[in-house]
Amino acid sequence: MAVSVSSSILSLPLLLLLCSLASGCDRCVHHSRASFLTSSLTLAAGSCGYGKAAGSFGGGMLTAAGPALYRKGVGCGACFQVRCKDGELCGTAGARVVVTDRARTKSNGTDLVLGSPAVAAMAQPGMAARLAKLGAVDVEYKRVPCEYSGRNLSVRVEERSRAPSELAVTFLYQGGQTDIVAVDVAQVGSSNWRFLTRDHGPAWSTRLAPEGPLQLRIVVTGGYDGKWVWAEREVLPLRWRAGEVYDTGVQITDIAQEGCFPCDTQEWR
Repeated sequence: MAVSVSSSILSLPLLLLLCSLASGCDRCVHHSRASFLTSSLTLAAGSCGYGKAAGSFGGGMLTAAGPALYRKGVGCGACFQVRCKDGELCGTAGARVVVTDRARTKSNGTDLVLGSPAVAAMAQPGMAARLAKLGAVDVEYKRVPCEYSGRNLSVRVEERSRAPSELAVTFLYQGGQTDIVAVDVAQVGSSNWRFLTRDHGPAWSTRLAPEGPLQLRIVVTGGYDGKWVWAEREVLPLRWRAGEVYDTGVQITDIAQEGCFPCDTQEWR
């Protein structure tokens, strides 16, 4: 399977967009608070719109994110390593969580709302129940690359799509430490690319999709620049169907670098 990944110098407006979408040094260690949910069902059905697919993200370790991390939906699908600072109740490794919802907390000091599997993963052996009873704890966290073993970046065609021209997709299993900032679609073999508009978070759509079969290309934040990524084969077949999930054949492993030097990149200690 041929996969094409291309780096390019992007236009100034797009570079400014990439910089504005990256939160300040989110790859570095931050200190905040996290609150807990007794169930992860709310997070799976969260505002990012992943639905039941979210249950397969990160072993079900999900989180809602405050405004700085949610970034009006651009932060959907981002992965964070988080650990609590109570040495009696919590281990040093912490838990790796995936953003699937917007946090609806009243406190500006709470950046994350963790589901019960993540709370249990943070806890020392036998301490999960005591930790959960606290309801909220001081934490430190940093953004880390997402890893989906055996899965490529995929697109789910949403139910409101109407072939051939009305196409709405949601991206699933986005690896690496990047944001998707642009999406184009074209008929296989054509150079007539048409752009999609972000509806929210990982969801993009167009009313001007060409007839299938279709290929996709996307721009992700990579390094200090943007990078075009596409698969040199069809992603959506001639008769694509709403509700289906299609494999792009692409695995994203890039790590975006924010231009916010100096930056504390200390490892967990």
